[in-house]
Amino acid sequence: MNAAADPFDYDAALGACARGDHQALQRIYEREGRYLLGVALRIVRERAQAEDVLHDAFLSIWQRAGSFDAARGAGRGWIYSVVRHAALNVVRGSGRDVRLDEEAVEAIDDQAALQNYRSRIDPYELGADLGRLDTCLGRLEPARRDCIVLAYVEGCSHGEIAERTQTPLGTVKAWIQRGMRALRECMA
Repeated sequence: MNAAADPFDYDAALGACARGDHQALQRIYEREGRYLLGVALRIVRERAQAEDVLHDAFLSIWQRAGSFDAARGAGRGWIYSVVRHAALNVVRGSGRDVRLDEEAVEAIDDQAALQNYRSRIDPYELGADLGRLDTCLGRLEPARRDCIVLAYVEGCSHGEIAERTQTPLGTVKAWIQRGMRALRECMA
């Protein structure tokens, strides 16, 4: 389904959920379920547990839809944050030692923001923005650019990038963090 050809109003869907419209929740699930499962899976690391997190998160979305405030942020971001917090609560409650550093949380937030952006963008605007992104990426040092591409395009963890590039983990994290900051400034 082409998101640009089929715009979806998350804010309106959440409002409909708050009014008791089960179909609205179903539409959110159909549109975002697989991506939200990916978010949960990246945090809890077990598929069955991620599926449980997603189920519980959708119950929470249904029950708390009335508390969503569009003035405080986008509906899609709110949905992703409900899933992320549900997954983090499961990890905390299980006693497992799973560390999500600030960069990992930022990466999840960046991915949700990218999905939100893709769902709202005009195809012509997207082409222009991709050209600008290519220009901004070209301004980065090659090592930083490679780390960002490995992280955000290929989905590698920071540890995998450090291994592939034979670079210390702390350096990889710093390069990605600084590189993303530079990209955000360049794209603004």
